[in-house]
Amino acid sequence: MSEITIDEARRHVLGLGCERGTPDGEVTALAVEALRAAGISGTELAAVASIDSRRQEPAILAVAAHFSAPAVFFDAARLEEETPRLRNPSAIVFARVGCHGVAEAAALAALGMDAELVLGKIKSQHATAAVARIGLQKA
Repeated sequence: MSEITIDEARRHVLGLGCERGTPDGEVTALAVEALRAAGISGTELAAVASIDSRRQEPAILAVAAHFSAPAVFFDAARLEEETPRLRNPSAIVFARVGCHGVAEAAALAALGMDAELVLGKIKSQHATAAVARIGLQKA
């Protein structure tokens, strides 16, 4: 996993899932829609997160580059640990990839146990997106 920097300006993570070969434009448009719905800008992203089987997926990497955010990836077992916190767990996703959600789970996993979903999973034809954030403790 890549290092992510979380600070007052960048404390959100965009979680993404997609079918293999999904066009960059479709995933980028969904990402932009997710950030708009969450009420944040791309400059507030600490990372773009997904499942490790999408580590080389051009559309996921294109979104990370679009927002100048690192891409981070988690295996299905780690994402499955987030199931109790998911708003939209899916048995279909579990049957396909071994965890009950990718977008929501990846966003939460990237930020840890103190994270919360700001935007539950939204969908395009071939992709999903969700946004999580972490509160920062004042010293």
